[in-house]
Amino acid sequence: MTLVLPDGYQYVAGSLLSAAWVIIWQILRINPARKAAGIPYPQLYAENTQLKDNPAALRYNCVQRCHQNTLESIPLILISTLITGLKYPYIAATMSFFWVLTRVAFTIGYSSGVPNKRAAGAASGSLVLMGLLVAATVTIVQVCFF
Repeated sequence: MTLVLPDGYQYVAGSLLSAAWVIIWQILRINPARKAAGIPYPQLYAENTQLKDNPAALRYNCVQRCHQNTLESIPLILISTLITGLKYPYIAATMSFFWVLTRVAFTIGYSSGVPNKRAAGAASGSLVLMGLLVAATVTIVQVCFF
């Protein structure tokens, strides 16, 4: 069986690769925040008692949660982008790359240690995710039934 990808599918791959680089960037932000907060391994988050005594602990929790939230979202982004890209590669790549940009805004805002600063990136990223899921659904319906 031969799989023929549509023209423009390389942009789908590029947009998804950019998401991988954002995840790496988020990973690189965790250890400095962990050290500044004095949170030992393997403790995933600062406890409430640590948060009261240490302002850096809240920032660490925000940096860690930001990364975790991205890891929770990335499977949906991957599958919806790959499926949408089979029929609409330019739309898939554009939406996926826009999601990556929202993740950058989300990361910068959330990593400030003020959780509400993540709102703009979170809201716009959720809209893009929903758009990709709808586009993937439309693609599957078109491929399977039309």
